[in-house]
Parts: sequence; C-alpha cells; structure tokens
Amino acid sequence: MIQHSRKPSNPLRKQLRNALSALLAILLVTGLTACKNKDSRIRELQQTVWKNPEDARAYLNLGKEYSRQEQFPEAIKAYQRAIALEPGLDEAYAAMGAAYFNQKNYAAALPWMQKRVQIAPDDSLRQFDLGNVYLQLKRYDDAIASYRLAIDNSYSFDEAWYTMAICHIRAGRMDEARKIHAWLQKKNNYLAVALERHLQAGSGQGAGK
Repeated sequence: MIQHSRKPSNPLRKQLRNALSALLAILLVTGLTACKNKDSRIRELQQTVWKNPEDARAYLNLGKEYSRQEQFPEAIKAYQRAIALEPGLDEAYAAMGAAYFNQKNYAAALPWMQKRVQIAPDDSLRQFDLGNVYLQLKRYDDAIASYRLAIDNSYSFDEAWYTMAICHIRAGRMDEARKIHAWLQKKNNYLAVALERHLQAGSGQGAGK
C-alpha cells in the first residue's frame, strides 16, 4: 500500500520557524556588529588625528580607512591634509589617485599617478597604474607608452601586455593586438581567451571605439 507523505506536524513547523528566526537574528546581529566595528575604527582614527593634528600619517591612515569603506570624498580630504603636512608623502599620492580613480574621476586621478611615476619611473606597477588612467581617458597612445615602460622593467608583466592590446584594439590597430594575443597564448591562456573576445568584438564592430 502506497503511503502519501504528510505535511510537517505543527511542532515541527514551530521548530523550523524558531530555527529560521534564530538564524535571521544571528545575521542581523552580525551585520550590526560589522557596522559598529567600522564606525568604531573611523572614530578611533579621527581621535588620533585630533590629538596629533600635525601628523601626516595619521591623516593618511584615516583616509585609507575611509577608502576601505568607500567613503571617497572623506578619504580625499584626509589625503589632502596629509599631503599639505608632508608634501613628499609618496604613499598619499597613490592613495589620492586611487580614490579619484575609484570615483571614476580619471582626470583628477591623472596628476597624482604622474607624480608617483616621476618619483620612481622604473617602477612597473606605477607605470601600469598610470597607463590604466590614460586608458580610461581614451588617451591610448599615452597608455601604450606607459605599458611599454612597465614591460621594459618587467617583461613578463602579462596584464600590461593585455591592456596594451586593448588600447591597440580601441585605436584601430588590430594587427598589433593580434601579435600580443599570439604572445599571450603561450604565456597566459586566461588573458589570451579574454583578449580574443575583445578582438572578435573589435573586428565585428569596427575599431576606434
């Protein structure tokens, strides 16, 4: 004889509801705790700044915490104060440029990334970051120049090759992009596959977009 499954009994339903309520309560408490921790960290760093108003690194640390919480306008104000107190604070230049970049204010990010490169022109990562700003500004030749400098100091910098190929595609130089694609196929298959999609899109829609 076939027995049909029964709906959960009332006690079982009550247990399930209680378990779900407990889980929701835990998630709510966890979320509130995380928010309190973030606020507490900001207040702690603010107090450090108030106690040490001439400490550039105190403002830098405050700005970094604002950036971690994606409060970029507040972060930028803190970085500006840090640089005013210590104009040669290279770390603040990087943080300022990144904050503007994350806001998609690439024109404002540019001079800070340029300052970083001026301090250490042989640093591949600095050249790469500068190239990325030029890329967003659609200054493709400038971006390519920065990527080339990054590669000169680190030939196996696969990401620099990849983004340089993107610039070539957008500038209409498909042959140059294909050469890089062939190189990446031997070095980094993941980036080669990603670049192939851009090549297909560039060939189908026309270059120079």
